[in-house]
Amino acid sequence: MNRIEARLQAALQRHCGDGHRMTQCQRLSAGASAETYAFDVESPQGRQALILRRSAGGQGLGVNVDKRTEALVQRAAAAAGVPVPEILFILEPDDGLGEGYVMRRGAGETLPKRILGNAEFATARAQLTRQCAQALAAIHAVPLASLPKLAMLPAAPQLKQIEALYRSSPLVSPVFELALRWLAKRMPDSATTPCLVHGDFRNGNLLVDAQGLRLVLDWELTHLGDPMEDLGWLCVNAWRFGRRDQPVGGFGERGDLYAAYEAASGRAVDVPRLRFWEVFGTLKWGVICLLQAMLHLGGTVRSVERAAIGRRIPETELDLLDLIEGKDR
Repeated sequence: MNRIEARLQAALQRHCGDGHRMTQCQRLSAGASAETYAFDVESPQGRQALILRRSAGGQGLGVNVDKRTEALVQRAAAAAGVPVPEILFILEPDDGLGEGYVMRRGAGETLPKRILGNAEFATARAQLTRQCAQALAAIHAVPLASLPKLAMLPAAPQLKQIEALYRSSPLVSPVFELALRWLAKRMPDSATTPCLVHGDFRNGNLLVDAQGLRLVLDWELTHLGDPMEDLGWLCVNAWRFGRRDQPVGGFGERGDLYAAYEAASGRAVDVPRLRFWEVFGTLKWGVICLLQAMLHLGGTVRSVERAAIGRRIPETELDLLDLIEGKDR
């Protein structure tokens, strides 16, 4: 048992009782801002499949919430009917594991290529657009009074941040410059009543089984803002994973998403506003690709994966040109 596992075992007993014994633990990822571990526990209630998410100390985009806030938001979302993992406990300083929390591990698939391609998910794919719309409507209806303190992030400061990140790199992209001007001219007003925004609601952050959406994962970019931001991000071409003919996550149509969201939320979909956020999301992904590549090329983090992500910058440029021209490839 390594140091992390020993401290996790002690934290389990501290928060859940002496009858809880960890039987196995596996690290799943090492992201920029979070480490994820899957582990099993034997307890008086039987075997439990759990997840530990703890801070990795990375910076991400600079808007990541801390892990305690992330857990508290998920608890508030669960109470409002959003399908999210149950949070068992939030780490405390005495646990010696840094910022983080433990939640239940759901059964299902998160890999988009499998969700979009495997025959076992055919029924799920037919349900996902409606289920995503309903989940987003529930997220956007979470009472603000039930939430911890979150940043208010309307369009203007987000665009300013993305432009600053882009200009911090040596790359000059005429397409990114065009997109920045296009977005600045079409900045939505801030009259929309702010709501809880997931911030990264997309194929890849959804746990799906044979019947469809089970859980909404990865809440580290959550904030207060415009509900159209989440819908626009879900439609960004990068999250279709090759299924360009299905604008909603590679599995659905825009009209079906809009109709299902309006029915579930009672809120009209503002299509021009959503279009702004889709263009913004595409530019945002392009800048993320750029930053990942610079980490590799600058020697900060040598990684074939980061270098490969940098090769996707031209894809986002083509997507931006299509969107600005009014095409939906």
